[in-house]
Amino acid sequence: MSLAHVILGLLQQQERTGYDLKTECFDDCISHLWPADQAQIYRTLDKLESRAWITCTVEIQRDRPNRKVYQITEAGEAELAHWLQTHHPLPVLREPLLVQLYFAAQLPNEAIVHLLEQELAARQEKLAQYEAIEALSLSEPTVSREQDLHCLVLDLVKQREQTYLDWVKTAIRAVHTLRDRNNP
Repeated sequence: MSLAHVILGLLQQQERTGYDLKTECFDDCISHLWPADQAQIYRTLDKLESRAWITCTVEIQRDRPNRKVYQITEAGEAELAHWLQTHHPLPVLREPLLVQLYFAAQLPNEAIVHLLEQELAARQEKLAQYEAIEALSLSEPTVSREQDLHCLVLDLVKQREQTYLDWVKTAIRAVHTLRDRNNP
């Protein structure tokens, strides 16, 4: 998946500025699926414009800098439709915690447990964020097909996070058991 296709999808929903993409979309709506910083967004907008997948209209403003409003083109819609219908290879996940744990035999058990507890706290916070997103989407009075799909995606994200949380708790118990065996 590429940031370009995420932006095309967002612009298909409605025209937006780069700032709107960052604040209303990436920060508030899809950061749990695909994070992006402002510089990445603007670089990608330039690439999309050079491929004629989007166009830009400059809105003159009096007391503020001019606004660049981006719209998806027919070519961009065709590219997005093609991408939406293409199966992509499974992602290669990089899991720093798992790599740390893989090499952690040299650490005392207390240090390993501390690392796992930090991960547990971070994952609990992330799950709480997903639940807040869910609560916000459920507060919408009308449910559209688009909202149904968003909820379906969010359900998997929450389940994955809960599974990771359960595993971290199991790992903490396992390390405590190692401590008992190694330090009677």
